Amino acid sequence: MREFMKVLRRFVPPYKKYLMLTVVFNILSAILNIFSFAAIIPILNILFQTSDGMRETDFIPWNELTMNNCTEVVSNNVNYFVLDLVRDWGATSTLLIIGLFLAFMTFLKTGAYFLSSATIIPIRTGVVRDIRNQLYQKITALPLGFFSEERKGDIIARMSGDVQEIESSIMSSLDMLFKNPILIIAYFTTLLIISWQLTLFTIVFVPIFGWFMGVVGRKLKQKSIKAQGLWSDTMSQVEETLGGLRIIKAFNAEEKMNHRFDEVNSAYRNDIMRVNIRQSMAHPMSEFLGTVMIVIVLWFGGTLVLNDMALSGPTFIYYLVMLYSIINPLKEFSKASYNIPKGLASMERVDKILLAENNIKDPENPKHIDSFEHQIEFRNVSFKYGEQWVLRDINLTIEKGKTIALVGQSGSGKSTLVDLIPRYYDVQQGEVLIDGINVKDLGVHDLRKLIGNVNQEAILFNDTFFNNISFGVENATLEDVENAARIANAHDFIMASEQGYDTSIGDRGGRLSGGQRQRISIARAILKNPPILILDEATSALDTESERLVQDALERLMKTRTTVAIAHRLSTIKNADEICVLHEGRIVERGTHDGLLAHDGYYKKLHDMQS
Repeated sequence: MREFMKVLRRFVPPYKKYLMLTVVFNILSAILNIFSFAAIIPILNILFQTSDGMRETDFIPWNELTMNNCTEVVSNNVNYFVLDLVRDWGATSTLLIIGLFLAFMTFLKTGAYFLSSATIIPIRTGVVRDIRNQLYQKITALPLGFFSEERKGDIIARMSGDVQEIESSIMSSLDMLFKNPILIIAYFTTLLIISWQLTLFTIVFVPIFGWFMGVVGRKLKQKSIKAQGLWSDTMSQVEETLGGLRIIKAFNAEEKMNHRFDEVNSAYRNDIMRVNIRQSMAHPMSEFLGTVMIVIVLWFGGTLVLNDMALSGPTFIYYLVMLYSIINPLKEFSKASYNIPKGLASMERVDKILLAENNIKDPENPKHIDSFEHQIEFRNVSFKYGEQWVLRDINLTIEKGKTIALVGQSGSGKSTLVDLIPRYYDVQQGEVLIDGINVKDLGVHDLRKLIGNVNQEAILFNDTFFNNISFGVENATLEDVENAARIANAHDFIMASEQGYDTSIGDRGGRLSGGQRQRISIARAILKNPPILILDEATSALDTESERLVQDALERLMKTRTTVAIAHRLSTIKNADEICVLHEGRIVERGTHDGLLAHDGYYKKLHDMQS
């Protein structure tokens, strides 16, 4: 329950208004319920002509009402009015009047009950929306390093399945939390007023009732965590299959993948089946225990009635009705004891993202930078993933307007080196400086405004040409977008599409060729017009014709900009001002294309291999 309350304290405060309304309507519903059922006593007195109920009584003024004589005064005055009605209207008409009163009170009670449930719905739906928003915002804020250790399918599962479980388990229990305690207190107080002896006898069995329910539900959270983990595995495999469908078909691996999916899907089914079977025990167990308690109370209360010990038959029936009414809220509590652990298990998984530490954030007093004027400098930079050093003792200065190329084998640290400039990662040793300012001291958004990226894989969105090109620029006009597309050699094929710049390009640009996707990516960088440009093997995956068009677009983009280019094809970087050769995380050679060839070192070997 402590964990449950923590979740509520985190997410419910913005909805205090609805919370107050639901509490008010629940109190009103409980009071109306008590008074509506109280009409049973005079009905039974009239029907069975009980001596106590039909005995003449005097009206007691309401100002004589005290805590000590409360029950006696109310009982006497109700009997007085009922007998008065019987004398004036007859027993049959009196029954009708009391019945109409009961119907009217029930109408008010059910209205209050409906309003109490209706005012909890905005809280339930709002909290789930807020959790999803926070998850999405956290995903966009977390550094790239976080996602290199997490599977996409697992993250998707947490945002879909786990959040849905929170909604169906924790949020659905809000009604229980703010309704049932009020009903239990109101009904329990009524039971004490009717017969404190019988109520004290009943209380003995309630803890036993709760203990049994707790024993069955204790392991649910642990089993639910395991089940949700298997659901994440299922989603991860679906995500991998969609991404690798071409390879699966090429290698005739459909049956193999089907078997792998069936294994993880069946494991999830078996775990969730055990959770649901355990959960399904809640209703029959609570039903049985409730019936046992009613039987015991019926025996003890019947003894009090038969021995004429301050409890009449109609009053005892009213007591049983109220006792049965209090059992339902207690059963709801027991049901929640099954539901909430499942939701808390999902909340635990969601919190692994929500509470993940973001070490790439603005300093307390960030320095602001609006332009790039002098140089980028790597000073004694070393970087590692976990315990593995990827870069060691990098010293490199990139002057404004120069083009620096990074070459080397896969895994030599080229991509990591350029990722340190926009602070996708932070160095463990040394520092990266822009115009003499450590990038850690700059505002992250200010820093990234200065940098444009064109990657090996053009990352596009399922949107129009216009929205993809203007992605990072606010209030871009069609003329601006068209100019950027022309420079990137993209305007002609865009205009040849069905709706021109308003044509949707499909999921990840799936309706375009590789060269077209890359040129859209270049147009996006051109429109942003950054002073610093990072090219990460921008032409390595293209055919000759596409490479020529893209290379032409890149050369236009690189004019007047400071460029850091990673290249596998050495032919694309012949004109770079300086080429740095990386090997096992260190710069082992540097110079111009011709100078490095004359040096007859590592670069010359790479060049000869490609030639």
